[in-house]
Order: sequence, then structure tokens, then C-alpha cells
Amino acid sequence: MKSNESYKNMRREPGMRAFSSYHPSVLLIYFASVLLITMFTTHPLLLAAAFLGGICFCALLERPRVFLHSMLFYIPLFALIALTNPLFSHNGETVLFFLSGNPVTFEAFLYGVAMGAMFVSVLHWFKCCNRIMTSDKMLFLFGEMVPKLSLLLSSALRFVPLFQRQFVKISQTQKAMGMYSQDSYVDKIKSGSNVFQTMLSWSLENAMDTGTSMRARGYGVHKRSSFAVFRFAKRDAVMLALILVLSACTLSGTFVFGEVFAYYPRLSKIQLDASTGTACVAFLILCFLPFLIEMEEKLRWKYYRSKI
Repeated sequence: MKSNESYKNMRREPGMRAFSSYHPSVLLIYFASVLLITMFTTHPLLLAAAFLGGICFCALLERPRVFLHSMLFYIPLFALIALTNPLFSHNGETVLFFLSGNPVTFEAFLYGVAMGAMFVSVLHWFKCCNRIMTSDKMLFLFGEMVPKLSLLLSSALRFVPLFQRQFVKISQTQKAMGMYSQDSYVDKIKSGSNVFQTMLSWSLENAMDTGTSMRARGYGVHKRSSFAVFRFAKRDAVMLALILVLSACTLSGTFVFGEVFAYYPRLSKIQLDASTGTACVAFLILCFLPFLIEMEEKLRWKYYRSKI
């Protein structure tokens, strides 16, 4: 009884993310639902919901400077996909102009915008999933079913931020030692190659140390035991039911009863009938669900602190 109470208190600590405190199975089902719908839909309203929801959730999970710096990569990527699609696809009825004798159509441009939004949205949601689904949650979900695969995934998730921190550390160390300058592209290429070589040797050494440490601690000698602090509570059941209902409304309204949105040869009209409207509203709520939960938690703690 005491352990359950301490577990509940731990899950509601202000330092922990409100959305990440849900059960790992609920979180996995949520990210799988959002990602699958985003990857297999072409409806502009659904893509806009996934795009805005992923960006808003990433903005809450990351520091403002890191988030703005990452947008310097995503904005050109979005523009590149949107602008290059009309150069390779010449379908569509509305010709804007001719380039080297090939028509550049309005429908192809809009399809490129949709694909760019889909690609950037998927990258943002995968980034959010990587931040929320930590290695201990992956081990909890798949440790007993596929222990080797879960160990591999958890190790990979751990090594990605570890390599990033080590890369920055090595680069800053070499700059402090005056090994190279940033005045020319040749120096940048040399510095990048030196950092890459150092990172390669460091990663191999780190992998060998990890394997040696696991063998020294008896990994693989006896049958694996498992321990987990995650318990499926009532709030997890409510959240899981909400996710399943919103996903079912989106899938039924878009892929079953609704019409498929077409870009070629003529752009379809956005018809907000009962089925399509329900699907769009349900998916909008689904995409902004983590954002709303996090904002509600932040406002609650600000209110509690103001009363102290």
C-alpha cells in the first residue's frame, strides 16, 4: 500500500512531464495512432492538424533556443519538398508556367506542400516519441516478449543523446586547443573529419566497455528478472479510451465513410460534411492532446505557486 502511494506521488512530481507520466502502453498506442494516420492520409486539414500539433508539442518539450535552431533545418526541408515536386511531377490541369518545356502545375505544387507537411510532421512526432518513450519504458513494454530486441532499442535510444553530447564535447575541446579555425570551408571539413574519427574510436571503445560491464554483472548467465514501477491506473484507462475513440472517429470519417482527397488531375474540394468534419475535429483533438495536458499542468503549478 505504501509503495503504491509513493508511486502515485512520484508520477505527479512537478519535475516530471504530465503526459509522460501515463502508462507506457498508452503512450505507445498514442504515438502509433498519430504517426500512422499522418503517414497514410493526404487530407490537408488532417495534415495541418498533425503539423501544428507536432510543432507545438516539440516547443514544449525542448528549450526555446534548441527548438528555434531545429526549425532552421525543418523550414528549408519543407520548402525543398514543396518546390521540387512540381519539377518532377507534371500532373494537374492548372499550368502555372513552363520550365524547359515541362509544365509546372498548381496541383503538383500543392501536393508537394502536403508531402512536405507530412514529412516534417512525422519527424516532429518521432522526435516527441523519442523524448517521451525513454529506454526504461521500452524495456518495460518489450523486455519479456523480445528481450534482445528491447535491449537493442533501449541501448540505441541511450546512445543517440550520448553521442550528441560527446560530439559537442570533442568539438569544443579541439576548438579550445586551437587545433583549427572556422575561417574557411577547408578548416571546417578538416575539423569535422577529425571529430568524426575521434567519435568513431570513442564509440567502439564505449561499446566494448558496455559489453564487458554487462558480462561482469552476469548478463545472460541466469534467467532475466524484471522490475517495473509502472502500474496501469484509472487515469490510464480513461486516456486509452479517449485515444481509441478519437482514432476510430478519424479513421472512420476519413477512410471509411469520407471521400479520399485527390490532388490529381483536379484538386478536390474540401467538403466538411458530417463524417469529414467529425474526423477533422477528432484528429485535431488527438494531435493537441499532449499540448493541452502539458499546458493544463503548467497553469495548475503556476496557480499553486502563486498561493504559497
